[in-house]
Amino acid sequence: MSWSILDEVYRVLEDRRDNPREDSYTSKLIAEGIEAIVCKISEEAEELKEAARNSEHGVIHEAADLIFHTLVLLVYKKVPSDAVPLEFMKRRR
Repeated sequence: MSWSILDEVYRVLEDRRDNPREDSYTSKLIAEGIEAIVCKISEEAEELKEAARNSEHGVIHEAADLIFHTLVLLVYKKVPSDAVPLEFMKRRR
C-alpha cells in the first residue's frame, strides 16, 4: 500500500489554504475556521463508526473522509506534513 497520495493531497490542501478558491470546498471550510473543521471531523468519525457496523465499502469511504478532514485540520494548524509520520516513527521504537 502506498500512502504517497496523502502527500499530494496535503500539498493541494496547503494550496487551498494559501491561495483560496471560491469554488473550493476546502478553501471554504478553512475560511470557516477551527469550529467548522472539528465539527466536520466529529461528523465523519460518527459516520465511520456507523459504517464499521454495517458495510465494508462504507468503511473505506468514511475512513477516507475522516483522514481527509484530519488533514484539513493539520493544514489549518500549519502542522508540517512530516510531523505525523515522524510521530509514528517515534512510537515505533
